[in-house]
Amino acid sequence: MEQEIRVPISSDKNIADARQKGRSAALAVGFSLGGTALEQEIRVPISSDKDIVDARQKGRSVALAVGFSAGAATLIATAISELARNIVSYAKSGEIIIQALHGSPQGGIQVIARDQGPGIHDIKQALRDGFSTSGSLGLGLPGVKRLMDEFQIDSRENRGTTVMVKKWKQ
Repeated sequence: MEQEIRVPISSDKNIADARQKGRSAALAVGFSLGGTALEQEIRVPISSDKDIVDARQKGRSVALAVGFSAGAATLIATAISELARNIVSYAKSGEIIIQALHGSPQGGIQVIARDQGPGIHDIKQALRDGFSTSGSLGLGLPGVKRLMDEFQIDSRENRGTTVMVKKWKQ
């Protein structure tokens, strides 16, 4: 019988230590094992720079627990940072939802960024490289789209934006 071991979710070292000791990485990141490992979602409220860092760290930890390489986990964390940064910059608050996926043989991760902000007036333009309404480099959404395998966006003026992305292990 496997014993449940819980350690801080943001600790990549703890994940590696748990794997080395033969314990499930899912347990190392504090997931509940209700049948299939890693079914629980992690919700991170976003309203400040600190929250962006928190979402990034949790996303990276989940990606490592699912079995992504350190490099791939860092790219996923970068996509999460960009999505969370958009929430803080344009909507002021929202949430990031992170969930491991087991619906395919290789497994993966899903990230949903949701806010109730002003919405995106022209999604097609917002997905163009170099477009920015804030004076930034305009790499946010187009960069996220390039980093992840699947990308969906739904935005309605004065009702908010939801971006759903997935990355599958290769």
